[in-house]
Amino acid sequence: MTAALRRRFVSLGARLACAVVVFQVIGAPSSARAQTPIEVRAQPLHRFDLREATRQQFGELSFRGGLVLQSPFRHFGGLSAIRMGSDGEHFISLTDKGWWLRARLLYEGKQPARIAEAEMAPILGPTGAALASRGWYDTEAIAQDGGALYVAIERVHRIVRFDYAKDGLLARGQPIAVPQAMRSLPANKGIEALVFVPKGYALSGTLIAISERGLDANGNLRAFLIGGPAPGSFAVKRTEDFDVSDADLLPDGDLLLLERRFKWTSGVAIRIRRIKLGDIKPGALVDGAVVFEANMWQDIDNMEGLSVHTGSEGESILTLVSDDNFSVLQRTLLLQFALPRKTMSSR
Repeated sequence: MTAALRRRFVSLGARLACAVVVFQVIGAPSSARAQTPIEVRAQPLHRFDLREATRQQFGELSFRGGLVLQSPFRHFGGLSAIRMGSDGEHFISLTDKGWWLRARLLYEGKQPARIAEAEMAPILGPTGAALASRGWYDTEAIAQDGGALYVAIERVHRIVRFDYAKDGLLARGQPIAVPQAMRSLPANKGIEALVFVPKGYALSGTLIAISERGLDANGNLRAFLIGGPAPGSFAVKRTEDFDVSDADLLPDGDLLLLERRFKWTSGVAIRIRRIKLGDIKPGALVDGAVVFEANMWQDIDNMEGLSVHTGSEGESILTLVSDDNFSVLQRTLLLQFALPRKTMSSR
């Protein structure tokens, strides 16, 4: 191990180890309701591999480019989920302190170049007060059903629905019914991935909710099917000490599962598994092939958000964002990769 790599291990280890302390220091965001235009500065990343600057292929994914994001706005950071629009430019994201971030991603060719039209607002609860004012600020995942957004709140094991098409960032979240078993997940290892299955698939109308590290008796990740034609629970096979951080659907219906791991001996690692949607059903234990892996030799951070949209050539574009834990030791990254189009077979 080189001295430079050892320093990266120690630095990232310190970042993750201090995350809980940072969370306690910052606390809940204010209850202000106004949408605030903000400046987001973007520094381009033209390479992903720290050893091979020209390398573009990583497993089944090809690197399109990335950005290091910064903003003087004090509530910027902690990005824990993202959903890109079908145009590949407009997106909605959220922080784990209960704030929305809405903006537009601009490109130079196919490479992410800068952020425009950025604005933030506190996520509102059913009374119009900020969700954080009732202690519901560990917001970790977004799912989209047309003009509606669902947000998972990890520590209190709640899911709230927003009429985003009608009210935008000022929409009020209405709690939905969730399985009792979900309410018993560990306090800081609850729902971290949330996906709504659209029309045309066997699980149409279902919310798929997957825990970060809520383990069943066999050490696998607990997950839930909420609503839809076959509600119930299932499990995702846990391997190599990876925890879940987000998920989204490919156009063919397969589920992409973003996972991360930290070890003092090897640092941070992430991977993406591809799980067939048809395998997901009540009582099932599902697994899937790894399509992408990255570690300290690549330019990653605490990657927590994943979104999929279709590119101009029919390829799937994966957008990943990182949670900097509001720490000066970490970065907010936005990375994009392309996955070639495959035969649709998993509906």
